[in-house]
Amino acid sequence: MTRAIVITGTDTGIGKTVFAAGLSGALDGYYWKPVQAGTEDGTDSDTVARLSGLPSERILPEAYRLTTPASPHLAARLDGVEIDPERLVLPDVDGPLIVEGAGGALVPLTETLLFADMMARWQAPVIVCARTGLGTINHSLMTVEALRARNVSIAGIVFIGDPHEENERIVPMLAGVRSLGRLPVLERMDAAMLGQAMRENIDLSILDGRHSGRTNDND
Repeated sequence: MTRAIVITGTDTGIGKTVFAAGLSGALDGYYWKPVQAGTEDGTDSDTVARLSGLPSERILPEAYRLTTPASPHLAARLDGVEIDPERLVLPDVDGPLIVEGAGGALVPLTETLLFADMMARWQAPVIVCARTGLGTINHSLMTVEALRARNVSIAGIVFIGDPHEENERIVPMLAGVRSLGRLPVLERMDAAMLGQAMRENIDLSILDGRHSGRTNDND
């Protein structure tokens, strides 16, 4: 049975692809981006292939690769494509699978299906990636509430960016989720530096197979 961890964000452009790459490399696992919206500047799979250190066969092909950088439901409409949730079943692989969502948790995949609804179907633990700066308290708490409303298991929250001691303290406390640490801004964006940053700053204990994905307290 595939052991999957889903990566979502409180917003788009916060660094969750970089974190997903680091996590995939730390696991020596597989990476899958079910829906890619926007291909002109490269794809998230391309970024993960460059930063994770994984062999190419561990970067699984997208179920949908859409050309327009927009919400998947709109990108699909503009491309003349209909997203079928049945094509988004988790791939069966022989190791840990890192699944990266599109944008935030409540981004619509179709007119009637949000990405958080898909996470509920997968029944896999989710890591929430959040900014450290202004606005992150509100966005983080709303993301956690939206996931909990769908009975999605939250493995923890990861902050990405410059240090902000108060935000990094108050968000996990109010949300009642474990903080897995903060991924800092990297001096050099390559697999070696990202791997080192993951080892030094992120709690990787959830990757050892003992974490059930059901922890919702801040212990």
